[in-house]
Amino acid sequence: MSTVLITGAASGFGRRTAATLRTAGHTVVGSMRDVAGRNATAAADLTAAGVHVVEIDVTDDASVDRGVQQAIDATGAIDVVINNAGQGSLGLQEGFTAEQWRNVFDINVIGVQRVNRAVLPHMKARRHGLLIQISSLSARLAIPFQGPYSPSKSAVETLAEVYRAELSPFGIDSVIVEPNAMPTEFLGRLLTPGDAGRLDDYGDLAKVPDGFLAGFEATFAANPAQQPQLVADAIAELIATPVGERPFRTIVDRLGLGDQIAPYNDHLESVTHQVFASFQIEHLLRVAG
Repeated sequence: MSTVLITGAASGFGRRTAATLRTAGHTVVGSMRDVAGRNATAAADLTAAGVHVVEIDVTDDASVDRGVQQAIDATGAIDVVINNAGQGSLGLQEGFTAEQWRNVFDINVIGVQRVNRAVLPHMKARRHGLLIQISSLSARLAIPFQGPYSPSKSAVETLAEVYRAELSPFGIDSVIVEPNAMPTEFLGRLLTPGDAGRLDDYGDLAKVPDGFLAGFEATFAANPAQQPQLVADAIAELIATPVGERPFRTIVDRLGLGDQIAPYNDHLESVTHQVFASFQIEHLLRVAG
């Protein structure tokens, strides 16, 4: 069994994954912001289920360093990190201010880097570890009306790809999970454009994003198999898969988009091996045993 740290464990994929892994027998540390405030109930529920809870704000260096150390002190070691904390957005790009873009990237991208930097000295010393980055199918296909969210997830994918190569000599795996939209609390907290006046020129197009949420609800109702538990189960399977056998990208989707993206991912994986081979570094795509 592994010891797993999950960011953003108060709700959504994070909370379901924490429960799933704990039931499977793993030692789980769930992190979240505001443990004594708005997330107090979630923290209490996870604690009652046997999950260690630590406070981590992924946008704050000191909070991340402190929370990761508390996780190590509580459990003795961290084998797996699941970078799940994230912020979504919905609306036309021009309406999002530069400050909003900074905030989304601070959570979705720089937050991942903060957590990884905090845990990697520990993992490298042990010559063992697994980083799981929660991305999105929208990182693979530029669908409009998702504001800074899709670009941030594309950045996460690149970050994970680089870590895959640079950490392989230490026996550390870096992999990506790519879910499609799922019926979780995440969709109820989407960031919307802060400068709505910029959207006046768009006419009826500016109204299209408002229909997206209703469209999601209809899609979920018509496809009841599209459930967030699929993500938790996929993560559990990745953790259980032996080192050297894990796929780099794992798509989680029952709506059909994943089937269309999979060949693209397969082709990119093939090209990646070819390019690395041309630079005589293909061995970096294999995790040291």
